[in-house]
Amino acid sequence: MEASSRQCGRKQKKRSLLYSQNAAPYFFIFPFILSFFIFFAYPVVTTIIMSFQEVLPGQTTFIGLDNYKELWNPTFLTAIRNSTVYTILTLIILIPVPLILAVFLNSKLMFAKNFFRSVTFIPALTSVVVAGMIFRLIFGGQEGALLNSILINFGMEPKAWLNHGGTSMFVLVVLATWKWMGINILYFLAGLQNIPRELYESAEVDGASTSRKFWHITLPLLKPISIYVFTISIYGGFSMFAESYMLYGSNRSPNNIGLTIVGYLYQKGIEQNNLGFGSAVGIALLVITLIITLIQLKFFGMFKKEEQG
Repeated sequence: MEASSRQCGRKQKKRSLLYSQNAAPYFFIFPFILSFFIFFAYPVVTTIIMSFQEVLPGQTTFIGLDNYKELWNPTFLTAIRNSTVYTILTLIILIPVPLILAVFLNSKLMFAKNFFRSVTFIPALTSVVVAGMIFRLIFGGQEGALLNSILINFGMEPKAWLNHGGTSMFVLVVLATWKWMGINILYFLAGLQNIPRELYESAEVDGASTSRKFWHITLPLLKPISIYVFTISIYGGFSMFAESYMLYGSNRSPNNIGLTIVGYLYQKGIEQNNLGFGSAVGIALLVITLIITLIQLKFFGMFKKEEQG
């Protein structure tokens, strides 16, 4: 009798724990916390430790700051310059242009809106591998390549698009624009559809022009979305690798004109099996993107509340 009452008490305790309102939040966030530690915190901590080591098969040796001292070399600086130029150019194109297109696609006066939304989003569904191969065929250096054929038909000289720094960066930016324009349009469209119509109607009653409504209603209310798109675009720019790799068919390009920071990490860490140095490159990339992101968040006034508090 005593044993059965004890068993009954244990069952009630378990049931009360399962249905406890205090325990429920911890239960639901546990999978996120677990995946955060396994897939983010642990790899980051391990990478930081490895960046101070020489990692050989079955042997690791602490070498202090040697990997970071070796980072200061012309190849890494070229990779930083390429990634920075690429990021700046993609930001110049992939923030204002999708914003303007999203305003048009959200307008009541626009016809066939759904068709144009689908058309702009289709490239985002295409694999980077496939897109890179298609662009390599279009911008090939041979006279028979698509773009060179068009130039020849107009009486112009064919170009070796992927063999010169300027034209190579142009092709990479065109590829990024084609691939990611639809995604950014989608973000801005989501933001535009959350702006109350009453604000525009009130502005129209007050005689506000279309441009005044855009500058004084649309842009301020799209600020959170714009900052988000800006942030992920910075990350996307500095972490670019697959586009360059597929465009050249490997991680090698003439005079490293297509080498990015992630490409250099891949070259050192995977191709040359120097995981310690590759980890140092990864940490440098993390620090660069973190500093730039913090600067842009400060610029957009995202820390004002904390400062006032």
